[in-house]
Amino acid sequence: MNKLTKSVLAAAALATALGGIASPAFAQRDPAYASARAAGQVGERMDGYLGIVVAETPALRRIVNDINIKRRAVYSERAKATNATIEEYALTAGCQAILATAVGEKYQAPDGSWQTRTSAAPLRDPRCP
Repeated sequence: MNKLTKSVLAAAALATALGGIASPAFAQRDPAYASARAAGQVGERMDGYLGIVVAETPALRRIVNDINIKRRAVYSERAKATNATIEEYALTAGCQAILATAVGEKYQAPDGSWQTRTSAAPLRDPRCP
């Protein structure tokens, strides 16, 4: 693992811990997000952003857009601080977010399909640190 990857991974872990990724703590603040996540309507994408798993509705689009705008702002700030690109930082954050999904939650597998997290480790992109 090179120095840049280590820096990005550490920064992503920090972002996750501080709520840079929509975490369970965020879900407690936004009941609509918590409900959509629990119902399997939204899930973690490999690129670090939230995705819509089911047929899109205006309400789901608003939830996802709001979270993704906030994530991109955090990724931009943290990428600059770690001398990484936003895409590199977002991928690493996505790897961490997928790893942090709870049993029953949705996530995007490397082949692009939506999977439901089981007690087994999630399928992750081979580029994940």
